[in-house]
Amino acid sequence: MTTTNEQLKVAADWIRDADGILITAGAGMGVDSGLPDFRNTHRFWNAYPALKVEGMGFHDIANGEAFRNHPIRTWGFYGHRLNLYRRTDPHAGYEIVRRWSSMTERGAFVFTSNVDGHFQKAGIPETRILECHGSIHLLQCSRPCSHDIWSADDFHPEVDEEQCFLTSPLPRCPKCGSVARPDILMFDDWDWIETRTKRQRMRFEAWLLSVERLVVIEVGAGGAIPTVRNISERNGPRVIRINTDDYAIDPQKGIGLQGGALDLLRALDESLN
Repeated sequence: MTTTNEQLKVAADWIRDADGILITAGAGMGVDSGLPDFRNTHRFWNAYPALKVEGMGFHDIANGEAFRNHPIRTWGFYGHRLNLYRRTDPHAGYEIVRRWSSMTERGAFVFTSNVDGHFQKAGIPETRILECHGSIHLLQCSRPCSHDIWSADDFHPEVDEEQCFLTSPLPRCPKCGSVARPDILMFDDWDWIETRTKRQRMRFEAWLLSVERLVVIEVGAGGAIPTVRNISERNGPRVIRINTDDYAIDPQKGIGLQGGALDLLRALDESLN
């Protein structure tokens, strides 16, 4: 199935009528910016061939225990990602949804599982974003010795990308000296400090209560870990699901548009105008 002009027209009418826009985004949102997508092992190993040699998958390195047992290797992975997210510019689709938010009475709110900080980088206010898995731009103690989190702005990781090793000094907790880690929810992770995300969730829920005619624009969210999709469908029935492959949705909850984030956001923008 391919996206039709009639589907685009329906979606554009929903956006035009809305008094608030909920943008729900998964990893597929960042692909058009050139960011890797780890939704399967093949894609992960293409981005990190050194881990393929050792048979390490995303689950093996993206967990809190790895920072205690193998901090240099684990920070090789996360340090590379931090550098990548810092130097990469968000694609034009971010600006499109930012502009749409100014068209509605209640503006927009972003709910995303992405940790790259690209919605903030694109100009969406920090107070209108819920990062359900945290942010790579913040650090916490890996023990953790307290509930403190702090900015990663002063941490500039140097990484041997061929070996996936951190070659610069490990970041440390300023209170106890333990290795610091990103303030991100990982797999089998009991140490994540979610204080910031809880505050974001409170702002999100208050905003939802203020909206009467909500439209949900879901971009690049898969079904393997359905956190983002669940939020989208819970706030239907006007969900616009954008996905290259897994775009199907119950017609009672919304419409599915097949394609990439940037192409379809541009097509929707043309339909609106």
